[in-house]
Amino acid sequence: MELERNGNPVPKRKLGRSSLEVSALGLGCMGLSYGYGPATDRQQAIALIRGAVERGVNFFDTAQIYGPFANEEVVGEALAPFRGQAVIATKFGFEFDVDGNVVGRNSRPDHIRRMTEDSLRRLGVETIDLYYQHRVDPNVPIEDVAGAVRDLISDGKVKHFGLSEAGVRTIRRAHAVQPVTALQSEYSLWWREPEEEIFPVLDELGIGFVPFSPLGKGFLTGTIDASTTFDSSDYRNSVPRFDPENRAANQTIVELVKRLASRNKATPAQIALAWVLAQKPWIVPIPGTTKLPPRGEPWCRVARACVRGSRGAGSCDVENCCTRRALLAGCASMDRSLTCE
Repeated sequence: MELERNGNPVPKRKLGRSSLEVSALGLGCMGLSYGYGPATDRQQAIALIRGAVERGVNFFDTAQIYGPFANEEVVGEALAPFRGQAVIATKFGFEFDVDGNVVGRNSRPDHIRRMTEDSLRRLGVETIDLYYQHRVDPNVPIEDVAGAVRDLISDGKVKHFGLSEAGVRTIRRAHAVQPVTALQSEYSLWWREPEEEIFPVLDELGIGFVPFSPLGKGFLTGTIDASTTFDSSDYRNSVPRFDPENRAANQTIVELVKRLASRNKATPAQIALAWVLAQKPWIVPIPGTTKLPPRGEPWCRVARACVRGSRGAGSCDVENCCTRRALLAGCASMDRSLTCE
């Protein structure tokens, strides 16, 4: 799947200085089974994942806790026809009771190995391409976790080691035992915390960055406002940024993104993803969706331009046009083909 249906090359990126090369946009599959209200019908979810492959996406993100377990099963079934083409990332680090309820974090090496075998079975693969510790376990030294994954790599069960929501000290300690290929944390136009301390360390150590919620949990798509209501099982009900008053206050950012999108014949989501992609050449965002664009429609025209710019074929700089708007400090890292007010 090297070309889109319209014949345009699909951009690829390497995660840091590792050998793992993936499509510049991945697909976060969590929302198909968990977190954003009722699960998507299984066959519809499988069709959506396969549709993403047809559009050139080859990087798919899941986790044991999503469902739990159901999301790994859906991803495994959906990608069965694409073995050797699709890159699957999953995550470990929780313990479950007999009913599948989370009872706490558990990254003990024996538990990691046992849960790995279960993930391999659910995914229908012999090797997990990228295996993250989902959350740091305060009861298990990170050196023990990294050592356990190093052993799994030696055994051919795992190819690459990742961390999620880890701090600088943890990243360094883990990387000293087993090189970390990627860190996964939240990052978007309205959540930029990783820039201060995390990005410099990733750059230094050659670690890739995989942002989840690059569309601000849907807010930056322009489809959510203060009057939007969520299903009772949608976890955004418990996120302070999604309180109605906070949504109203942050609407200014969305309106700016909408204006940029209109001027560039793009969607707000494309602008938001383009901004993320333009920050570093080793960033690969994993937006989630339940609806793919029509076949033949460019999957992210503006994002493709920013990928080109980050590779040196152009420039990702619009001369601080967004900073002049005094809303998105640092939003200067977009492609020159964008136009601003």
